[in-house]
Amino acid sequence: MTDERDTRIQRLHALREQGINPYPNATTRTHTVAELLAHFDELKEQGITGSFTITGRLRLLRDMGKSAFANIEDGTGRVQVYFRINDLGETAYQNLKLLDLGDFVQATGYLFNTRTGERTLHVVNYQLISKSLRPLPEKYHGLEDKEIRQRKRYLDLIANGEEARQVFVIRSRTISAMRRYLDRHDFIEVETPILQPLYGGATARPFVTHHNALDRDLYLRIAVELYLKRLIVGGFERVYEIGRDFRNEGIDRSHNPEFTMMECYQAYADYNDIMKLVEEMIASIAQEVKGSPRITYQGTEIDLTPPWPRIPLLDAIAEYTGIDANAYPDRDSLAAAMRAAGYEADPKLGRGRLIDDLMKAMLRRGIPALKQAFFMIDYPLDISPLAKLHRSTATLAERFQPFIGGLECGNAFTELNDPLDQRARFEDQMRQRAQGDEEAQVLDEDFLEAMEIGMPPTGGLGIGIDRLAMLMADQESIRDVIPFPTMRKSSEEM
Repeated sequence: MTDERDTRIQRLHALREQGINPYPNATTRTHTVAELLAHFDELKEQGITGSFTITGRLRLLRDMGKSAFANIEDGTGRVQVYFRINDLGETAYQNLKLLDLGDFVQATGYLFNTRTGERTLHVVNYQLISKSLRPLPEKYHGLEDKEIRQRKRYLDLIANGEEARQVFVIRSRTISAMRRYLDRHDFIEVETPILQPLYGGATARPFVTHHNALDRDLYLRIAVELYLKRLIVGGFERVYEIGRDFRNEGIDRSHNPEFTMMECYQAYADYNDIMKLVEEMIASIAQEVKGSPRITYQGTEIDLTPPWPRIPLLDAIAEYTGIDANAYPDRDSLAAAMRAAGYEADPKLGRGRLIDDLMKAMLRRGIPALKQAFFMIDYPLDISPLAKLHRSTATLAERFQPFIGGLECGNAFTELNDPLDQRARFEDQMRQRAQGDEEAQVLDEDFLEAMEIGMPPTGGLGIGIDRLAMLMADQESIRDVIPFPTMRKSSEEM
């Protein structure tokens, strides 16, 4: 690498000695590569010498003595170009030897087909517009390593081209399709603070920072829920936000400490209404992004057409683990049953969190029926501090999570709007924190004051954009759909 870089720097100096600026301020382009190729025959007939100018990265260069062929690639495609000493002149032609693969060039010329039919730009003049000082990755060696691809995304995009770019195009289109769906259904997009005086709205540990001018600690938000509900209190009836959340948690195939969420809240709705919204919205997104409500994720074909099955959480656990949580009404008896069946039972966790751990263990088993699209509904009340009490079962909350392809894609409730009940739930969460549960929620006095002003019956939803992008792009890891994921220190940084 060092020798190659030194050689490129020497060539850069050689160009400068000739008065050539290897990084000019301005460039000219009349056509993208895609435009040139899409209308090649028509443009070839209409064009005159020097009428077409393209720009892009040099990907191949073959010197044949008094002529040379090269490939130039921009963000839309790749095209062959042809250099000839008679057209360029001796000096300009010899300066081709000072170019390296990876350099950006501007090339002007006319169109023709080679004897083999290759569509080609015959260059009459060219200009170096950005000198590359490091070699491109080897196409068949350097970028097979997943970690390198994720750590140095720019190399991934260069080496793996359209395949790598398409993942992020799908991500972008997924977000745009979601936004269009919500806008069509009269939701108003809003923005809420990322730096918060008190974190809340989810079960997670926060990142803490310090504001010097105010001399106070602030938290990077873990969710936007409590702020959006304040807007519902204030009179908005349908609101949503798509933005970044930050949770101080571990990293695995479905978790990144910095991630994108969509949260929306609808007044005069319950979790049944939100289930209908979710299944219709995700089917609509798939239709728009993939052309069909049927997708394939990691080898499994999934039909997103509504309606999706509604599966009670405790029923699923009983069926797939053999543990009927209803038979163990307290934490200790459930923990004993879990250990007897071979499951871990963390002594710091309450009964609801143990049930949540059982659900996660169940999902890890890869049960075919649980790889389709469905809603897991009706969760324990003690792990649902922001959800309304179930209308028919006193120990459960009206809460659901959408699952697709084995991925937990979101969280939703019939929102709790009783301020006294909400205060009692927060106080219970604080007791759980005192007993060692660092992810239990904190009591937010300002939010409780807003609720006491009065909040209408409301349905709420959070959807993980990154996991939805994983599904639409058929990617196994969340790090494959985040352009710059959080990574552990590399060996070079140790």
